[in-house]
Amino acid sequence: MLDALIFPLYIFLLAVFLGYQVISKVPPLLHTPLMATTNAISGISLVGSLVVAGTGHSTATTVLGTVAVASATINVVGGFLITDRMLRMFRKKPDAPRKGGVQK
Repeated sequence: MLDALIFPLYIFLLAVFLGYQVISKVPPLLHTPLMATTNAISGISLVGSLVVAGTGHSTATTVLGTVAVASATINVVGGFLITDRMLRMFRKKPDAPRKGGVQK
């Protein structure tokens, strides 16, 4: 029983470490494209969780699928909000009106 738990835990910890190392090396210029790609992956997981929630094999499958749908939806919406906020940082600010002159 313990051996069956240690191997997936080992894979999970290795994935966490590797993911942290990869993301920490990303230059700030690539954060917006990386977020957009992450949103696309989250959208794929949302579709997969909808399929799992709708199969109706058992009550546990439906409950876990519904939790997965809620989690993936929060992830997608939050990712798009963060991406929009990051993109707003790159927009030009409107020109201030000139004093005593005609605006262009």
